[in-house]
Amino acid sequence: MLRFISIQHLAVIDRLELEFERGLNVLTGETGAGKSIVVGAVGLLVGGRASADLVRTGEENAVVEAVFEAADGREMIIRREVSAQGRSRASVDGALVTSGALRELCGDLVDLHGQHEHQVLLDPAAHLDLLDEFAGANGERESVAAAFASMQRIRSERDRLMTGEREKAARADFLSFQLAEIERVAPKRGEDEELAAARQVLANADKLQRLCADAYESLYEGDQAALPALGNVWRKLGDLAALDARFGPYLDARTSVKSQLEDLAFFLRSYSAAIEASPAKLQEVEDRLALLERLKKKHGPSMDEVIARAEQLKRELHDIEHATERRAEVDASLERARRDYLQAAAQLSHKRGRAAGEFARAIEKSLADLAMNRTRCEVRLLNADSESEWTDRGVEQAEFYISPNPGEDVKPLARIASGGELSRVMLALKTLASTDGPGKTLIFDEVDAGIGGAVADVVGARLQRLGRTFQVLCITHLPQIAAYGTTHYRIVKSVRSGRTLTGVTRVAGREREEELARMIGGADVSAAVLTSAREMLSSRHKSRDVAKGEYKAKGESETRR
Repeated sequence: MLRFISIQHLAVIDRLELEFERGLNVLTGETGAGKSIVVGAVGLLVGGRASADLVRTGEENAVVEAVFEAADGREMIIRREVSAQGRSRASVDGALVTSGALRELCGDLVDLHGQHEHQVLLDPAAHLDLLDEFAGANGERESVAAAFASMQRIRSERDRLMTGEREKAARADFLSFQLAEIERVAPKRGEDEELAAARQVLANADKLQRLCADAYESLYEGDQAALPALGNVWRKLGDLAALDARFGPYLDARTSVKSQLEDLAFFLRSYSAAIEASPAKLQEVEDRLALLERLKKKHGPSMDEVIARAEQLKRELHDIEHATERRAEVDASLERARRDYLQAAAQLSHKRGRAAGEFARAIEKSLADLAMNRTRCEVRLLNADSESEWTDRGVEQAEFYISPNPGEDVKPLARIASGGELSRVMLALKTLASTDGPGKTLIFDEVDAGIGGAVADVVGARLQRLGRTFQVLCITHLPQIAAYGTTHYRIVKSVRSGRTLTGVTRVAGREREEELARMIGGADVSAAVLTSAREMLSSRHKSRDVAKGEYKAKGESETRR
């Protein structure tokens, strides 16, 4: 939803800032006042073509900036700048993006109706989605998409197995070489850590033996050895305990202390005797560690990953060696997946076929209410010529064909020339079936071209109904449509210091009545015309209040959530 837009130095607009509301926002003004420039500004924001003639005379650049609210409530700031030389830059939340990326991003935010280059629904790819929405075929679509994904997964596996025999042989040789390299070394989990510890001992063998000998002598065999000296300590401690019982616990611990010290002495002696102060043994450990390090460098940073790589190589070699057998299994699985996909696609196609005629008749009826009562419509389904054209949306494409003029053949929707007719077709489609998410901004320009009276009233009611789901911006010259607006903006062109300026004002109450009166009767507004404008607003007041109540209820429920 478009929350705010700022326009600087664009055509006849010097500076303009607008805040838009939910529901139907109408923009009115005299012909040439600059209403379509506002739409053009939004067109720039959604990736429209930029040119130097958009920049206001005498300025270096034009800048359009807007705040959009996404469906999840997150706000996005989109900016487009056009220089007087025709160069443009775009950014989203301060990050530069290309025009193509801008178009892709804003496709979910805005639909412009009335300017062909921005029409999302002119793309036949969107027609199939609308037909499915009208047919209520979302469940079948999901089944087709799931079957297609399964088929593609199996096909990818088959393609891998169908690699050329020469490539398979070369791959097998390479895998065998890598596997043999690992198997020659025959690494074990944790072996590198054990060898590193052993290398530490062997490299310091002399020092370890000397320290063990010194410690053993100080503890057990030396003249001042600790263990023999403790005998004298225990005797004196016994005399102390006889005099004071508080020494008793220490005397009781003498057995465990003596045992621990003797264990330490014997371990020092055995450890020293077991040390191999052998340069050959040290070299053997160094060589083994070097082999393991080379394996880790090539096949994984850890020994566990080297061993896992060996298992992976074995599996891939097995797959290559048994490719023929596996290929037969995969071919059978692929054939089953094809049958499942075609079965799901057939159900979807059947539902589409039944709905296509109904949808065309519904469009014709809706267009008749919009002063296009002799329009003929067709929804044509075109089956895929080959399996390569199958998609996750089924085995056919859909395209809308329309003839707004009696006696003329139906033509693709994209070839309708009139912007007004095209806008009304889009309005009819949007009210019959829409794949857009709630809150998206729909902009209608020229929707009132060639209509008036009761038809304009129908168009206004349709736009208001759309405004209950989407944010709608409508540029109109008809008071019957403008009176349905939830919010009304008046666009005025003036001349100041010899320069043309365009300004926009939000009107309500008396000012809105006067603007509608101007639209009804022209520059000279009589009391009778003003009364007609007031009555027109009053007659739509109830439906507008219903719409506002829905927005308020929605906002309150969101707050409670």
